Amino acid sequence: MILLGSHKRRQGRMPPACKSALDELWQDYGISGPGPLELETLFGRTAPCHLEIGFGLGDALLEMARRHPENNYLGFEVYLPGVGQLLLGLQELALSNVRVDRRNAMEVLDFLPVGSLERVSLFFPDPWPKTRHQKRRLVQTPFVAKLRRVMRSGGHFHAATDSAAYARQICEVLDGAEGFHNCSGVGGYYPGPVERPLTKFEKRGLTQGHKIRELLFVRV
Repeated sequence: MILLGSHKRRQGRMPPACKSALDELWQDYGISGPGPLELETLFGRTAPCHLEIGFGLGDALLEMARRHPENNYLGFEVYLPGVGQLLLGLQELALSNVRVDRRNAMEVLDFLPVGSLERVSLFFPDPWPKTRHQKRRLVQTPFVAKLRRVMRSGGHFHAATDSAAYARQICEVLDGAEGFHNCSGVGGYYPGPVERPLTKFEKRGLTQGHKIRELLFVRV
């Protein structure tokens, strides 16, 4: 989760508490090894499953899991200090409805069952603002094809970004894709209200005058 104008995350120094969490708590919440992910086995129950891609420090994911114990939550994130921070929060709140994967989303989506996700969230992905880097943006045709496979009919894809250029790209890609309907009409941004906790990065961006654009698509 990265807001425009912020520095791109590097793994950097791992805080001792986060390192300890990765060492000691991964066995409780982490997903390890290749192969298909059987969600009922993974969570030990059958429940609607929500996925957040790139959860950053995990504050929004943690809050949603706390508010909605009736749902299962998957989180994908490659930033290891953020993974450690989320694990600490899960332990502190004694939550059992979250599982975490440290691999790239484009890889792990292939391991999910067809039609298994109720909702997929992508909040403040790296906007890659330079033209030569925009091919690295996640929301492109190959990603949408994977998304279409794993989402159930009637499920929702919810994105939020403070990058006007990336918001336009998300609209263009999803509006032109088979299997998705823009809840605000073609090219439209969702006016809300949306149930989404604000992260500390987002709050910082808002104080700097960043405009947040919400995009909501239903899987048809």
